[in-house]
Amino acid sequence: MTIRILVPVKRVVDPNVRVRLNAAGAIDTAGLKMSLNPFDECALEKALQLKEAGVAAHVTVLTCGLPTHQDVLRTALAMGADDAVLIDTGAATSTLDSLAVARLIAAHMSDADYGLVLCGKQAIDGDIGGVAAMLAALLGWPQALNASALDAVEGGWRVVCGDDAGTSTWQLDGPAVISADLRLAEPRRVTLPSIVKAKQKPLAVREAGAIGASLAAQSSVIALSDPPVREAGVKVEGIGALLDALAAQRVFEAAGA
Repeated sequence: MTIRILVPVKRVVDPNVRVRLNAAGAIDTAGLKMSLNPFDECALEKALQLKEAGVAAHVTVLTCGLPTHQDVLRTALAMGADDAVLIDTGAATSTLDSLAVARLIAAHMSDADYGLVLCGKQAIDGDIGGVAAMLAALLGWPQALNASALDAVEGGWRVVCGDDAGTSTWQLDGPAVISADLRLAEPRRVTLPSIVKAKQKPLAVREAGAIGASLAAQSSVIALSDPPVREAGVKVEGIGALLDALAAQRVFEAAGA
């Protein structure tokens, strides 16, 4: 099996950076370090492993956003991706939702022959996790979400998916959309020589308007706020006092015990 893999990625605030709201009630990203979404990074690593195993012949990374978002594409190229695509969404970038991104990716795929879309299960900024499922629906492809293991089998893929209820194993036939959990693969380190080589790899820029996909948002953020300040804890003298305190908070009833 020698297929082309598409890995959609997103540029997010670095997970080690604390975000704050500005006076307008929006996240202030000025001066903050931006990086490749960790879930997408794991998806890319798995795609590269499939290529190294001879399952795939080519790995393309894609992001939707502004020209400044090319930095995460260069990081992905330094990891080992063969080429990259930036879909420039211009002024619509700030209002892009999951469906608009899925539409853009699906429209882009109409011009290329991919056998697998492998992406992160969610982005750490919005935590919505809707792009993979929406893209699969638009393409009419089978999907497997929250994948923690992925292997190529005859004519398709065997995927182990997990959620709060446990794990399940699926076999998908033919082209598929799979979203990666953090357990799917451990991202490799990016070395200085690979960063230099990445500058020579192709990075194409496509205008969103020329693709023809609708960028109209179907959802919007009503408001953002900081989480409430955590209240001080309570010290108890022994097990009996602890049980009484838990009973007073009705902890066991809330847990269904």
